[in-house]
Amino acid sequence: MADPAEVKTEELLITIIARLLEGCRLVAAGASSPIPGGGCLLARRHSGGAMHVNILGSRANNLMTNGGVELFDWAGQGRLDAFFLGGGQIDGEANINLVGTGDYPQNDIRWPGSFGSAYLYYLVPRVILFREEHTRRVFVPKVDFVSTPGVSDESVYRTGGPYAMVSPLCLMGFDAKRRRFHLKSVHPGHTIEEVRDNTGFDFDVPDNVPETEMPSRAVLDEIRQHVSREIAETYPRFAERVFDVAA
Repeated sequence: MADPAEVKTEELLITIIARLLEGCRLVAAGASSPIPGGGCLLARRHSGGAMHVNILGSRANNLMTNGGVELFDWAGQGRLDAFFLGGGQIDGEANINLVGTGDYPQNDIRWPGSFGSAYLYYLVPRVILFREEHTRRVFVPKVDFVSTPGVSDESVYRTGGPYAMVSPLCLMGFDAKRRRFHLKSVHPGHTIEEVRDNTGFDFDVPDNVPETEMPSRAVLDEIRQHVSREIAETYPRFAERVFDVAA
C-alpha cells in the first residue's frame, strides 16, 4: 500500500468509491462531482471493460443523447446500478435535504433544490452518499426538509436507497431495516472519536473498526497518470488543483 502521507484525500476518496462500485454494469455521476466521477473512471479501468460510465457534462464519457431524461429512463428500467447523492443536510436515517435550512418555505438559507434526487433514490440500488465536508452542520440529527427519504414503509415499492456514505473522515454503511448507519472504516490520520464529534446523529460502531485501506502504489499511479487526465475533460479546475493536470 502507498504511504498515507503520500496520498491526497481526493485520491483516497476516489479509491474508496471505485471499490464500492465493483460488480456494477452501468454507473453515473452528476454535475459538480469530480471525486465520484474519478471513482467511476477508476472502477471502469478495473472492470476489464464490463462497466459503462456516464458523467453528466462530459463529452468523452457520456452515453446519453437526451440528457437527464435518459438518465431517469435508465433508472426506471432498472439499468442504472449506482449513482451519487449529497445534501446540505443528511441525517441518521439517510434522509437528504437539498432545499434549505429553517422552516419551509421561508428558509433561512436556500439551496438549489431536489431535482430528480427522490426519483433516483427510490430506484437506483447503490446510491452512494458523498460529502467533502464532515461536520455537524451537514450530518444533523434530523434534516430541516426531506428532499428524499432514506427509507420507506414496506407498502412502498422501492428498489433503491442508501448503500454507503463516504466522507473525508470515514466510510459508513447503512442498514435499511434498522434505519441506521454503521461505521465501516476510519481513514488514516483520523479517529472514531473525531467521527463521533463531527457527526450530529448516532450510528453503530462495531467492536473492531478497521483503518481504511490505502490505495496500492499501482492504483495511485493509475489515478495520477490516467484518471486525472480523463476527469480533466469535465472538471478542469479540479484536475489542475489536485493533480496539476491541464485539460
